[in-house]
Amino acid sequence: MAPAMLSARLRSLNRESRSSWVRVRTLILLRWLAIAGQTAAILAVDQLFGVNLPTGLCLMVVGTSVIANLISIFVFPENKRFSEGEAMLTLLFDIGQLGLLLFLTGGMNNPFALLILAPVTISATALGWRSTIAVGVIAIAVVSLISAWSVPLQSNAGTLLAMPPLFRFGFWLAINTGILFLGLYSWRVASEIHLMADALLATQMALAREQKLTDLGGVVAAAAHELGSPLATIKLVSAELIEELRDFPDLRDDAALIRDQADRCRDILRSMGRAGKDDLHLHQAPLTTVVLEAAEPHTFRGKPIHFDAAGTDDHPPLIGRQPEIIHGIRNLVQNAVDFAASTVWVETEWSPGQITLRIIDDGPGFPPQLIGRIGDPFVKGRKPAPDQPKRPEYEGMGLGLFIAKTLLERTGATLTFANGRDPYQQDEAPPLRCGAIVTVVWLRSQIEQKPAGILGENQPISR
Repeated sequence: MAPAMLSARLRSLNRESRSSWVRVRTLILLRWLAIAGQTAAILAVDQLFGVNLPTGLCLMVVGTSVIANLISIFVFPENKRFSEGEAMLTLLFDIGQLGLLLFLTGGMNNPFALLILAPVTISATALGWRSTIAVGVIAIAVVSLISAWSVPLQSNAGTLLAMPPLFRFGFWLAINTGILFLGLYSWRVASEIHLMADALLATQMALAREQKLTDLGGVVAAAAHELGSPLATIKLVSAELIEELRDFPDLRDDAALIRDQADRCRDILRSMGRAGKDDLHLHQAPLTTVVLEAAEPHTFRGKPIHFDAAGTDDHPPLIGRQPEIIHGIRNLVQNAVDFAASTVWVETEWSPGQITLRIIDDGPGFPPQLIGRIGDPFVKGRKPAPDQPKRPEYEGMGLGLFIAKTLLERTGATLTFANGRDPYQQDEAPPLRCGAIVTVVWLRSQIEQKPAGILGENQPISR
């Protein structure tokens, strides 16, 4: 599945799933905690510290949260998840309730005013940026209003309890700064987590697809292997019948038809078997064979791919035909072919200690401002003007390379990305291999496999 198709599918999934991430039960529990804390604070300040509060009004305001919680408990099932709009309205209710309570208890003179940060942080973590902006703006408006108008705090003796204007202004400024900073900080961290989750989901989808293709190819290859002998027997017997039925033209034509259809079955099974090649004797293959198989879908796209192999011995190491390796190399080759001007080189090297794969093209190379971020999911910033006509289906360069990097790193590989020349230097005669260079290195002990012994009969695929 192409990266652009995966990206579109993920966006569709996000629209359906991210709008219902917040559980009603979670918000109800958080509100019960807030209710308990508000009630304890009101009673403690009134009874222990001798502060004259409008206790009845304060408890009525707290009671609105109790009523809202009870309604939510009886109306919504426990597994109900709020949509983004419903969650935003719930958080706005909490901000309004807390703002009214702060209005009755001194406004900015109340140190508990900083609790207005909690709904904004929750919104930035769980909701979209539009909802977070709305919640943040309302929170700043509420803080500004209670800073200008509020019921003053007084002791039981009638003494006014108030901070100096400068400190009150500083408290207002600190809370608003906290709303902006914590909102942006939480939203940014949550966005990174969401992007990584999406990219890992795309990786799992790509790997599952590759595994299905491998399994399907295994069935076809095994069928071709098992049916080879019966088809050969049918062909041999039909050829003998053709010789013996020379005097019976009708029967001879029927025997010739049987032979031709046997040949056709053989050709069909052979062509289908090329998609998978997962018979027992091909669970392992030489390194060069696996690389050729991975690059095969892109060898007929109009840009020649040159394969070079060199090592300390004449025999390439034997490795497993893992879907992670095949799909990862295939994505890297696809990226090179897409951006190459005319040619792609795939080099494999092996030594007693390690195996190295290099994929090089003669294209413009990686953007220098992004080369340190290559391998991150959904990287943006590629200039659309020159590249978009060449690759109308390509959205960014992050998802495909992230999938390749993640899958290959699962097998123990280390990937590095570089350019064949300095993009800031306009050479009159640039080197032939002047484009992007992707180097994949494995420790030989990590992926090399010993030759299998007696394989026996093909076994059913089990999951």
